[in-house]
Amino acid sequence: MTEWTPDARELADLELLLSGAFAPLTGFLGAADVTSVAERGQLADGTPWPDPITLALPDDLGAQVTLTDPEGAALAVLHVTERDGHHVAGRLEAVGAPVYGPFARLRRTPAEVRKDLPDDVLAVTMRGPLDSPAIEDIAATAEELDAAVLLLPLVYGDAGPAVVRAALKASAELPGSTVVAVPLAPREDAAIDLELREHVAGNYGATEHYAGPAPVSIPGPPHRRGLVVFFTGLSGSGKSTVARGLRDALLERGGRTVTYLDGDVVRRLLSKGLTFSREDRDLNIRRIGFVAAEVARHGGLAICAPIAPYAETRDEVREMVESVGADFVLVHVSTPLEECERRDRKGLYAKARAGLIPEFTGISSPYEEPDDADLELDTTDMPVERAVTTVLNHLTTGGWIR
Repeated sequence: MTEWTPDARELADLELLLSGAFAPLTGFLGAADVTSVAERGQLADGTPWPDPITLALPDDLGAQVTLTDPEGAALAVLHVTERDGHHVAGRLEAVGAPVYGPFARLRRTPAEVRKDLPDDVLAVTMRGPLDSPAIEDIAATAEELDAAVLLLPLVYGDAGPAVVRAALKASAELPGSTVVAVPLAPREDAAIDLELREHVAGNYGATEHYAGPAPVSIPGPPHRRGLVVFFTGLSGSGKSTVARGLRDALLERGGRTVTYLDGDVVRRLLSKGLTFSREDRDLNIRRIGFVAAEVARHGGLAICAPIAPYAETRDEVREMVESVGADFVLVHVSTPLEECERRDRKGLYAKARAGLIPEFTGISSPYEEPDDADLELDTTDMPVERAVTTVLNHLTTGGWIR
């Protein structure tokens, strides 16, 4: 039996499917249900449902797949009965409970919650804090309905613990209320998100639903946000030299915590044992992206300078970084192959031409030039100091450094 770790949203959906919070759904939707939901807002059998709940798996996985959390703990076995492209459907068999982090005591199933509640329940779904007028409105509504108050902080991502803290604070002002943390990922369409919240609230026993106001998100100024400056280019293009120069210049200026992920050091330590096959190249870039995103998550500035020849993998790194609320600047060091080969300080191109190095980028393996670079540098006739100044000017204009 093969194993697969779904992405964060799929894991959240999986937990809600297994707990009963997504009832009447018991598994990920097949093609007929997905089409019906998208076109008519209902399952193929006519049951109202607002959003396709799907799971994507690689084609080469078998008919039974163990779904695990990021730490490798098994959560469920999916018995695949249908494939539609990468999306799969089938019976889910729970094999383990999710391992919770903060506020584990507040993660309860709908069945556990309903048995402790009266017949009339006002459920409040929260994606952010409740202000005083909202709390007063909830209290008045509950009194009018003679209903118990159930606060459902919707915990997803890094902001989850803060939403729970806000719910506990509101609970102190709503005597007798109950707080239950629910891992419902937000949907982009506000109307669909609201309808899905109503379904979940109903499964937790709500007879009335109160949607807490959308949180106001005001991003901090750029110089306080995490940033990843990601250099890409052929071997010998000058990207590592410029990246090191940028690191030194930033350290001299001060004002930001700087982490430089040197390609050779990463290969020796973080990615020791990997080959230069496409699969291992991609894995190496993902590892670099993960570390850089963690640095940026906490407000740091990370500088990376791998070759990163494939657009798809560079896009994955950008998504990693932006998903933690940080910024991503892609610098394409576009020095032509001829110039890179002329420099050939390590003799790598000569060995590649002689067939001694297989899958060498630019010779026997492709380099996909980015069409989404934020800055492009050709270092053919550009001194290092000018190249570094060009990047610094871009970062200054963007407000990331002052």
